[in-house]
Amino acid sequence: MPALTPEEARTRAASIEVNSYQVAFDLTVGDEVFRAVSTIRFAASAERTFVDVKPRELTTVTLNGRSVDIAGLEDGRLWLDGLAADNELVVDALMKYSADGEGLQRSVDVADGLVYLYGMSSLESAPRYFACFDQPDLKAPYTITVSCPDEWIVLGNGAATKTAPGSWSLAENKPLSTYFVTLVAGPYHLIRGEHDGIPLGLACRQTLKDALERDQEDLFTVTAQAFDEYHRLFGYRYPFGEYHQVFVPDFNLGAMENPGCVTFADSFVFRSTVTDAERSTRARVVVHEMAHMWFGDTVTMRWWNDMWLNESFADYMAHRVSHDATDHDGHWTDFAFVGKWWGMQADQRASTHPVAADAVKDARASLDDFDGISYAKGAAVLKQLTAYLGDETFLRGVNAHIDAHEFGNADLHEFVATLTEAGAKDLPNWSEQWLRTAGLDTISAERTSTGIRLHRRTPTDHPANRPHQLSIGGYDVSGRVASVQVLLDRDVVEVELDPTIAVIVPDADDDTWAKIRLDETSLANLPAVLPKIADSTTRAVIWNSIRDAVADAELDPRQALEFLLVAIEHEDSVIALGSLLRWLDDRVLGICLPYEPYRGQVAAALTARLSNTPPGSSLQLAIARGVVATTDDNQLLQSWLDGTDVPDGLQVDTDFRWSLVLRLVRLGAYGKPEVDAELARDRSTEGAKQAARCLAATEDGREAAWQRIINDPSLGVDELFASAEGFWGAGQGEQTAPYVERFFAEIARTGEIRSGMAVAMTVGRIFPKYAVEERVVALAEALAADESVAPNIRRSTADKADDLRRALAARRTFG
Repeated sequence: MPALTPEEARTRAASIEVNSYQVAFDLTVGDEVFRAVSTIRFAASAERTFVDVKPRELTTVTLNGRSVDIAGLEDGRLWLDGLAADNELVVDALMKYSADGEGLQRSVDVADGLVYLYGMSSLESAPRYFACFDQPDLKAPYTITVSCPDEWIVLGNGAATKTAPGSWSLAENKPLSTYFVTLVAGPYHLIRGEHDGIPLGLACRQTLKDALERDQEDLFTVTAQAFDEYHRLFGYRYPFGEYHQVFVPDFNLGAMENPGCVTFADSFVFRSTVTDAERSTRARVVVHEMAHMWFGDTVTMRWWNDMWLNESFADYMAHRVSHDATDHDGHWTDFAFVGKWWGMQADQRASTHPVAADAVKDARASLDDFDGISYAKGAAVLKQLTAYLGDETFLRGVNAHIDAHEFGNADLHEFVATLTEAGAKDLPNWSEQWLRTAGLDTISAERTSTGIRLHRRTPTDHPANRPHQLSIGGYDVSGRVASVQVLLDRDVVEVELDPTIAVIVPDADDDTWAKIRLDETSLANLPAVLPKIADSTTRAVIWNSIRDAVADAELDPRQALEFLLVAIEHEDSVIALGSLLRWLDDRVLGICLPYEPYRGQVAAALTARLSNTPPGSSLQLAIARGVVATTDDNQLLQSWLDGTDVPDGLQVDTDFRWSLVLRLVRLGAYGKPEVDAELARDRSTEGAKQAARCLAATEDGREAAWQRIINDPSLGVDELFASAEGFWGAGQGEQTAPYVERFFAEIARTGEIRSGMAVAMTVGRIFPKYAVEERVVALAEALAADESVAPNIRRSTADKADDLRRALAARRTFG
């Protein structure tokens, strides 16, 4: 089925103007399908165009009262001929509920059998549940009516009113792009609130209501704090009426910024104990989605190539506003340790792309660029731009942009123009170097007899002349810092800084976007000095340098592991420890380094640290999770499951128990019977997801999990992703070996039974990352080059092949 191209979108946008949508949903038809009747009023200057619709069955279509031949529907497009100046199109169709998190998703709660629906329209998904002109620059207001079971509630972009038993209407909203339209329906538990005249709502499945009730104060407080700060910054009130935040099952992203009705993965409703870092992350996601209400929803990009501006802006504002206005901590630390590391990896793969690309990719291919570049790199560049322009100029330009394009569309050139009118200088050149050119420079420090020589090296495949405004920090043996501000606008700059100081860190305040390299003297002194560096952001810069040098086969991963053992002993940031332990699992143990004996060294360090962490603290929970993931002590794991010898303050609650079960499965001590027994204790949707993860790792459950991943289109994304995540284990190479070649032979099938984001996200989870062999790289290259395979599968496979090549290079270089 072809995707909409930029040229097709431009042609359609030039020929029609959509005035309104009226969509009537009948959700009482059955368990597999629902009825959607779209009435679209639009003006036209051409004689023909096409409407997008992807039905199970197209019932009737009329244009200006005359019947349209429904046999003309092909590949999700129905051509409309004989257009008048003003037109009314009515499309009546039976649509299929989805299981992959896009379109109108239908999920059944395992615990009570209740059905929950939500709509996800992003990119190509809207025509999966109503007929529309599906492109971002054809905005229009929507009025929606819904027929559903009487015990359900309905929420959406406009205020919902129950008009009769089982009947609801959603008020007409401000003009929206199709990809913002949502419908939430089911027996959701709804908590109402209000702030500054804005009606608020929180909703979730009934089985999570107790957890949501516990967290409502935190969620409403963050929401209110973010609204106040955005109103202060933008001088423009939230324009979409009510503001609901709905936590939904089988959601394949973190959240979606539907105006008036933001949807979140319901894993953000915490049923078990979590760390402060996880609560901080949830707060930041709330703030991120709210930023879109202005940048993205009120003003929307013309085409998907400028989606980066929506996401980069929201990512930057989320960290900034969460830091400045909420009660949660660690946001810039998270940006440095988590966000920038994600973006740096993406920016060095073969699939790297400019932050702001040309409008050449179709809608489906554009989805592949929703990555660490569009989010983290773009946010880092906007942070840098704010510092360069000054906050007053930056915000004056942003506010002028919102005013100028209210409820319309704009592109990068128009954004740059409003910033320039606000007082910005030389933005076209800045934009060309930072936004229009892929890749990242490498910055290193050389000690000379009189000071420091700072070097900038630009990648040969993406040449640029990027200026870097940054600080260079010198740290003595006690961790005290001497800092110098530097403009690195050429390849070599001399810096006045003591060359004998213990550790030298370029970009110590994490101001720019670059690969940082530490000199040999600094690396030698790092184990003694790193624990004494107080600034967690600087420690992130150091760790990103270490991780990147390992990835480039420039630093022995065994030396990096020594640094990590020091961090385990001393690091007090839960964000830092979480990021580093994920890196250990994703990139090091069983990949760059053999699983043994290095796993044992990490487990011993974590076990030692656990004994002296404060009881009941987030740090204790983070360290305990690390112990569970790395120990081979079956007796310890079993004792914690039995409730004996548990460290004081550690809560062995439902989700922690599942982590113990998974580890025992990986060690071969547990199998399907024990997983089934744990599931009998936790008969919930969350329990089913956890059980799927564990069963995929068992000898007697692995093949069934594989078949579900590859062949079952009805599998919801929560269980799909969990099964894929559980499938491979660093210590289970012999058991999983037969599936390595099967991945390359069978994964293409997933692109035939699913669509959208779930396809690539499944590939990323089920790829055999522990099979670090040249033959596997060759298999991946062949699959990535096979044009008969879905492009998103090929792209994800190519990215994973890049990771394997790096691991092989590290092994070849350091043995």
